[in-house]
Amino acid sequence: MRCTGYCTASAFNIPKLLQALLKQGAAHLYKDVIHASSKEEKQSKKDVFYFSYGAVVLWGYTIEEEKGILSFLKEFEVEPLLRPDVDEFTFIYGDAVKIEEDEIFLHNKSTLTKLAISYGIAQSVKLSIFEEAVQKTINSTRSLPKELSIQGKIKLSRKDISRKMGDLFIERNFINTHSEMLDTPEFFWTHPELEPFYRRTSHYLDVNKRMDVMNKRLNVIHELFDILRNELNHQYSSRLEWTIIFLIIIEVLIALIALLK
Repeated sequence: MRCTGYCTASAFNIPKLLQALLKQGAAHLYKDVIHASSKEEKQSKKDVFYFSYGAVVLWGYTIEEEKGILSFLKEFEVEPLLRPDVDEFTFIYGDAVKIEEDEIFLHNKSTLTKLAISYGIAQSVKLSIFEEAVQKTINSTRSLPKELSIQGKIKLSRKDISRKMGDLFIERNFINTHSEMLDTPEFFWTHPELEPFYRRTSHYLDVNKRMDVMNKRLNVIHELFDILRNELNHQYSSRLEWTIIFLIIIEVLIALIALLK
């Protein structure tokens, strides 16, 4: 059976989404996560978890059913993504919880067990969106340090440099502001017995290692920001120096003209 995680938006409108799901049938709110399920005759129970930060994890649905749920979600998306990120797995029931070669083994059919694992999957697809945004930002400014080292200056206007600084600041600030959603969820404060399942999933998906790499890339963005700020200050100082020189020349010319009269 399929287990799939999607990140489709910056966030979901959880209150409105919960109301809509309750009209369709049973739904339960776990702090910032909505759980809904369905079961057709002679079929296994299907579970879906909606996370407030724009991620959804589905258990037991077909590809077509998943497309229907994603279409339904569009009404509740805040800042929808142009291209959703996805992680795909299969799952079966066994003697212990483990993940091997993208196959999840569950030791029971508990909703909370699936939720614990879903936290790790949801964080992974959300992290992928951050990783892509950081890499895109770095790629767009990759040439600037090289240009500075070869030519000794950046061939951008003060307006263009200020715009680049603004873009870097917005990207870095957005990720720093939202990175707390990648911390250990508060859900496990009241369900510590389920945290090992979450940890196992996060470890399999390299969430911590990827976070370390992303933080290093954010440091690169910070360094680029400093380079642009220094270049902007340099351009301002250079312009001020030329203005002073021009005024001195005018003053000298005026003095010469006065002497020649």
